[in-house]
Amino acid sequence: MEGMSDDLAYDVFARACPSRGTLEHVTGRWGSLTLGALHDGTFRFNELRRRVDGVSEKMLAQTLHALERDGLVHREAQQTNPPRVDYRLTPLGREVAERLIGLIQLVEGRMPQVEAAREKYDAERAAPVTA
Repeated sequence: MEGMSDDLAYDVFARACPSRGTLEHVTGRWGSLTLGALHDGTFRFNELRRRVDGVSEKMLAQTLHALERDGLVHREAQQTNPPRVDYRLTPLGREVAERLIGLIQLVEGRMPQVEAAREKYDAERAAPVTA
């Protein structure tokens, strides 16, 4: 599918479609959290790492590379001593992040319902079987 023109449809459900990889980068744990964090502004690497609690240096670097390659994140290296690298969303990245923020807010706001469903599910499965 390399070299697809803009008039061809992409289908994320098709195994070979390149949109599937981008969707994975955006919706994976670290991708979505990184895009969500960058929605708040421009960050240096270590600032992002602190903001996305629990991500390793290696995973954050890989995530940023993938998002930059997909055109969602802009990396700007400044020729200072020591060198300074800033990360920010591109216009496309901002559009994607805004949709993710809506999803994040929905999930956070509905967590009491999720926790109640989990408790019910676990209780039903822990109940003794009677014959």
